[in-house]
Amino acid sequence: MLFKFYLMNILVCISNVPDTTSKINFSNDDTLFDTNGIQFIINPNDEFALTRAIWFQQKNQASVTVVTVGDSSAEPILRKCLAIGADKAVRINTKPMDGFSVAQELKVICTKENYDLIMCGRESIDYNGGMVPGMLAQMLEIPFITNCISLDLDQDKILAKREIDGGIEKVSSSLPIVIGGQKGLVEESDLIIPNMRGIMQARQKSLEVFDSSDSQSKSEISKFEKPPSKQGVKLVNPENLDELIRLLHNEANVI
Repeated sequence: MLFKFYLMNILVCISNVPDTTSKINFSNDDTLFDTNGIQFIINPNDEFALTRAIWFQQKNQASVTVVTVGDSSAEPILRKCLAIGADKAVRINTKPMDGFSVAQELKVICTKENYDLIMCGRESIDYNGGMVPGMLAQMLEIPFITNCISLDLDQDKILAKREIDGGIEKVSSSLPIVIGGQKGLVEESDLIIPNMRGIMQARQKSLEVFDSSDSQSKSEISKFEKPPSKQGVKLVNPENLDELIRLLHNEANVI
């Protein structure tokens, strides 16, 4: 029996992350991230995945749901996803503690409805853990492809390409599957900017809120620390090679 594309049910997992232009500060003796004045955006790797899901929606009549783990402050990001083209949104009402707890919360949502394709970014740009997609796949006991840069459908299976050390690997798999996507699924120029029609339609689309499943964390943050400030640059006359060698040897310790 052939898989019917129009029945495809896609879940895209979305992280709410600080804009990279935001100035980061910490509070409570550097144990808490200070969100005051921070602009939050859709995690870029997640947005690549969402855009690819919308392409499946437009070509194969797939249904696209977006989900995030977070408090009410994450809802503007979900509304933007709806304006981009997602059919509905889900927010799990709890503060993310670590990758394991997030994967546990997502597992509960995934078991409530049968999703054929679960798309995540390969990692978020805040903590860069890269753990959630793999742990979620393990919890659901389904295949997982990370660093995915190409994704297509062939009847009842997917055809994908992923980056590996020294090259690109072509793989195929049955459904359901978890994908850890990145740039290459689509390009930055392909990202969808919500228009007024999409923004107005987003207000009418479903945004469900579920209580936490009381997930447990496996790690804790003891302290945040900023990278050390960059030191001043020393300019050396290109004709003064002896001075350059001395600095590289005695100060930079690279030779």
